[in-house]
Amino acid sequence: MQQARNLAADLGMRMKSLRFLLRDRDGKYGAAFDMVLEAEELEVILSAPRVPRMNAHCERIIGSIRREMLDHVLIVNEAHARQVLAAYRRHYNTHRPHQADSNYRLMPRNGPTPQCTTSTPAECCGPGSSAA
Repeated sequence: MQQARNLAADLGMRMKSLRFLLRDRDGKYGAAFDMVLEAEELEVILSAPRVPRMNAHCERIIGSIRREMLDHVLIVNEAHARQVLAAYRRHYNTHRPHQADSNYRLMPRNGPTPQCTTSTPAECCGPGSSAA
């Protein structure tokens, strides 16, 4: 409970711009913890049960979105954010050939794929090579 109070005090006025808190189901967060945050008008969302690595997956996708999209676009409002995220989702799920061979085969090729003729991938795809 004291942790929630400290969080609310540290965030101060910025707390008003927050709407959700995603937390895991650890026993150290009790009902009192949630009540303090709900008093600050935050909706507490629990992670899925028995998914210990969920936070790592969430952090990875959020980091990807931030680095690949939000660092390059100035978001004006919520409608614009939804539009940009929808475009990124399409790109992330369809236009990234390194995800799987099946996705790569579906994409049109503009030229021949560079073939590695050396013995190790580091020599073929290392810095300064034409395949990298």
